[in-house]
Amino acid sequence: MGTTPAPHPQAPPKPTWDPRDPVRPLLRPTIRIRLTLLYGGMFLIAGILLLSIIYLFTAQALSDSAAQLPFKIVKGEVQPTTSWCVLPDTGTGDQFNDAVSICLRHQTDRALDDLLRRSLFALLGLSIIAFAFGYAMAGRVLSPLGRITRTARQVAGSDLARRIELDGPDDELKELADTFDEMLERLERAFSAQQRFVANASHELRTPLAINRTLLEIHISDPEAPVALQQLGKTLLATNERSEQLVEGLLLLARSDNQIIDRKAVDLAEVASRAIDQTHAEACAKGVEIRGERAPAVVQGNGVLLERIALNLLQNAVRYNVPEGGWVEVTTETAHGQAVLVVSNTGPVVPAYEIDNLFEPFRRLRQERTGSDKGVGLGLSIARSVARAHGGRIIAEPREGGGLVMRVTLPM
Repeated sequence: MGTTPAPHPQAPPKPTWDPRDPVRPLLRPTIRIRLTLLYGGMFLIAGILLLSIIYLFTAQALSDSAAQLPFKIVKGEVQPTTSWCVLPDTGTGDQFNDAVSICLRHQTDRALDDLLRRSLFALLGLSIIAFAFGYAMAGRVLSPLGRITRTARQVAGSDLARRIELDGPDDELKELADTFDEMLERLERAFSAQQRFVANASHELRTPLAINRTLLEIHISDPEAPVALQQLGKTLLATNERSEQLVEGLLLLARSDNQIIDRKAVDLAEVASRAIDQTHAEACAKGVEIRGERAPAVVQGNGVLLERIALNLLQNAVRYNVPEGGWVEVTTETAHGQAVLVVSNTGPVVPAYEIDNLFEPFRRLRQERTGSDKGVGLGLSIARSVARAHGGRIIAEPREGGGLVMRVTLPM
């Protein structure tokens, strides 16, 4: 006789909550509960104050009304005490009672009018106090949001080391701040790993490229080498030089993405003059005139990196210019508490929708990748990264008639 197989044990149901989330108390001090208690308490206090004030004003009005009756009894006769209370000298009892009722009604109206006037003043005063208290309490409740916003603005300036580290009750705002801090931590690790990779790769590539250049120069300098071999060596040497420029550009791009810690006073006019001296020979060879007035504009930053901005912009303006009669204008000035470097040039017409692509690595006008003898496609990317590391920015605008206007603004 066969045995009945045992049923397979059923798997336990999956939890509907995330086990990674910490267990939170049922009545934790959330923003909703705090705002409810705050505004409910304010309404209750304001109502108690208003009722108390109205009660005091009513008691005072009744007391004043009783102390100032519109008539008095003198020796058995009723005499009016105010000009608006008219009592008949003679008449029946009903007429006399009607006159007294009119006097009392008038007195009551006056008391109510006085109560209404005082209540309106009390309401106005309480409203001012309530608005001021509400404004102060709202600022206190929303102050963590201001702290989060300030930190986010500082992070937008490439300072990924910033953290909110919000203290206070375990509510939604603290949860948001902690989540934001965790995101910044992951972003900082990712950016640091990327920069280390680019820097290490660039350093590792420098050595074989330097060896290749040395070997090619030795073979080219050999007088017994065939002409074809010398021509091939020159071609390979140009290709090797281009690779070295690419590696140097990648290394500088990885360096310039960080915040500048060691800052010194640097004059943009002097930086621009040095860049002009380095580009003068190339500009003369291409028939490009370099002009412009450079006023002193001192900023706090790294002189080598700032010179790289001017040099890259100037080389870009010289190389992408018109074949004849071209010019490049380099000016420096100070405006609105900022130092400004402007490099404008003649050249081909640049569509406005292609301006942003010029700042992308390895991108050129109407060219996706490298393949031009004018550079490796990193000049403007490096200039923008250096400007951002100094807390500034670069704005490019098409120039009427062709060419570009590059405007670099840096805080002084």
